[in-house]
Amino acid sequence: MGDDYPTLFRSEQMSLMQFLIPTEVAHDTVAELGELGNVQFKDLNPAVNPFQRSFVGEIRRTEEMTRRVRFFESQIQKEKDVVPIRPLYDSAPLLTVGPSAAHNIDELDVTLAEHEKRLVQMNDSYKTLSERTRELVEARHVLRETAVFFEKAETQHTDIRTSFDDSSAPLLQHDDREQQYSSTVQFDLEFIAGTIDRTRISTFERVLWRVLRGNLYMNHTDITEPFVDPATGTETRKNVFIIFAHGDALLAKIRKVAESMGATLYPIDANADKRSDSLREVTARLEDLETVLYNTGLNRRSKLLKIGENLARWQDVVRKEKAIYETMNLFNFDVRRKTLVAEGWVPTRDLTMIQLALRHATEASGTSVVPILHELRTSKTPPTFTRTNKFTEGFQTIMDAYGIATYQEVNPGLFAIVTFPFLFAVMFGDIGHGLIIFFAALYMIYQEKKWARQELDEILGQFFYGRYIILLMGTFSVYTGLMYNDIFSKSLHIWHSGWDFLEPGSNGVSYAVSNGHMYPFGVDPAWHGADNGLVFTNSYKMKMSIVLGVIHMTFALCLQLPNHIKFKRPLDIYANFIPQMIFLQSIFGYLVVCILYKWSIDWSTRDTEPPSLLNMLIAMLLSPGKVDANAQLYPGQSFIQVVLLLLAMVCVPWMLCMKPYFQWKEIQMIQGQGYVGLSHHNGGHRESTDEVLESEEEGNGRVIVEEMEEEHEQHDFSEVVIHQIIHTIEFCLGCISHTASYLRLWALSLAHAQLSEVLWSMTIEKFLGMSGIFGTITLAIVVVFWFSATVFILCIMEGLSAFLHALRLHWVEANSKHYQGEGYLFTPLSFAKLDEKE
Repeated sequence: MGDDYPTLFRSEQMSLMQFLIPTEVAHDTVAELGELGNVQFKDLNPAVNPFQRSFVGEIRRTEEMTRRVRFFESQIQKEKDVVPIRPLYDSAPLLTVGPSAAHNIDELDVTLAEHEKRLVQMNDSYKTLSERTRELVEARHVLRETAVFFEKAETQHTDIRTSFDDSSAPLLQHDDREQQYSSTVQFDLEFIAGTIDRTRISTFERVLWRVLRGNLYMNHTDITEPFVDPATGTETRKNVFIIFAHGDALLAKIRKVAESMGATLYPIDANADKRSDSLREVTARLEDLETVLYNTGLNRRSKLLKIGENLARWQDVVRKEKAIYETMNLFNFDVRRKTLVAEGWVPTRDLTMIQLALRHATEASGTSVVPILHELRTSKTPPTFTRTNKFTEGFQTIMDAYGIATYQEVNPGLFAIVTFPFLFAVMFGDIGHGLIIFFAALYMIYQEKKWARQELDEILGQFFYGRYIILLMGTFSVYTGLMYNDIFSKSLHIWHSGWDFLEPGSNGVSYAVSNGHMYPFGVDPAWHGADNGLVFTNSYKMKMSIVLGVIHMTFALCLQLPNHIKFKRPLDIYANFIPQMIFLQSIFGYLVVCILYKWSIDWSTRDTEPPSLLNMLIAMLLSPGKVDANAQLYPGQSFIQVVLLLLAMVCVPWMLCMKPYFQWKEIQMIQGQGYVGLSHHNGGHRESTDEVLESEEEGNGRVIVEEMEEEHEQHDFSEVVIHQIIHTIEFCLGCISHTASYLRLWALSLAHAQLSEVLWSMTIEKFLGMSGIFGTITLAIVVVFWFSATVFILCIMEGLSAFLHALRLHWVEANSKHYQGEGYLFTPLSFAKLDEKE
């Protein structure tokens, strides 16, 4: 049945198919198969360099088109105002198959080249105009600031700054001599003006004072508005400076220092009238340039808007074309038949769909030559392909992250749909917390179609991908919360309690007595708040985790059986599965039975105290046959424990010796019949029947070579023995450590319940007694804080912790019992998955 209907129990049955595709329909055939997305092509030219293959020219052309499309996308992203990109589903499709496909691709190539050329010209023009505008703005600031400086110099006396360096020679040494001059200062000094980055102004000033030994006068002011680089969009703030000095040598030094520090110098005339004329001229030119720059920006934006209308479909077409030619480079060219020979793995149930796709490609191309499809015989291991839907995809991904299942091996992802959320819920059990994550998942499912088309951030995208896992985790958490009778650390009194509390005695302690009722589902609410309630739940959850762990490991071990039957390995059933099952059940299965038996007894009617099962298990291993009368659980306990211990001890040499022995016998039998491996002959003769020669004529020769290369790999007998020893030791020790590992179910459940109780008692419980408006407002604020802490700490952080622990229990404790995970993933040519790869 597994071969007739899709199932998660095993991977899909695969077939190795050979395609004989005429060259004139090769492009359309690959395009049709890419849309179908269920053929994984093999590389038939592994020894050929990628640059020497048949379609390297077409790939270079598509890569150039891809570069242009990426350039358009980057230009749209750099634009300040958002440029809308029409989504692919709303764009008119571009026909890339059929008789007009080549013409359409040529037109697209020309269109992209023209758009790129025009956009590059606009960018260069815009950049040039922006740089020229920036220079004129700086020149205007320099002219304004120098004019302000000279106006101040004419109206008031300006103190000339002197150097504080003893070794320098100041330009004006004595201030008292300046009193001899009139209040109007006449500058015979030459000056240099320009702009410099504000972060460098202090360094620039110090360097000049040291280089010129104080023989200068410098003044600088800030430019308020920043300068924006059109290429990078970074802002730069600058200062205007003016430097007075005397002599050409000093001026030359100032220019060299300024240029070395990235300053821009502007020629400013000393005459006030000429400066005014220059300022008016610069202002007029700046206005004209800003108008041209604005129009250039509008034209560039209109071009980007036009590109944005078609960008999505261009990206789609270019991506598909590149994938098509990369796939065609994997094919062999048959010169005699003028056809392309391809081989690929195909799900057997999809062969009819592939034949229809080949026929449709032939009809669309307008030719009558039909590609030929036939199956090849090979012993090569096929890829693993498991059909999933949006519900099962997340669970399968969890299992694939551990390792891809071997071809046709039992898939643990099917059972993880139930076991994973259940083990999570055992650690997370709370009705309230379960409902929070349940409704969160329900909201993501409600927004499924909308969010699937959006670009979600990494964290939200991960939660959205696992929305159905979260939904089941919430559902199971509500169930286990009902079992624990726990909702936000409080209990529910759904049915009548089985305990009645008596009046407190003289010591103030109130005892509970049974009233004959039995609480029908979950923990009796009377245990919540009892002094010994934590002791009860501790014992209950610890034993429950052991029971669930042994059941989970037993189930995982049972999955060996269908694998051994499927792959026809009867020896593994008798040499591995049966002794492993006996070993596990004789010790830990017995412990589970004792736990259940101990729960079923009313110890209040017994004369003895209930025995410690941990001490019982230790005594069973260290002193078999000896059971203390006061610690006896049932009659005949010592005899049964001795028998079980002997069974476990017998299983160890059984696992160690049986399989190597039978394999050694098989090797001796084969050698006794005179058969040897192919490696014993350098040039062996291969049988060449008519059927084999005919299959080679049809292009099947290379597959036969692969079949010979990959036929059953021979292992040395010593390797078989070493492998079996390691496997036996790993299983025996793993049974102990893995059983103890399931105690994390108890530990995390206890921690989650205690943290929830602490959060309630430290917040809401302290403010419930407050009355009045102030008390109501305070309680509302505390409730908001409590709910926020519940969501972020208990639901998200604790939920992630429980998720990781449930993941470990499946990967290590369960999968190690049966899962080989030595397969490789089926990766077909699929246009639908090209976006994910990008």
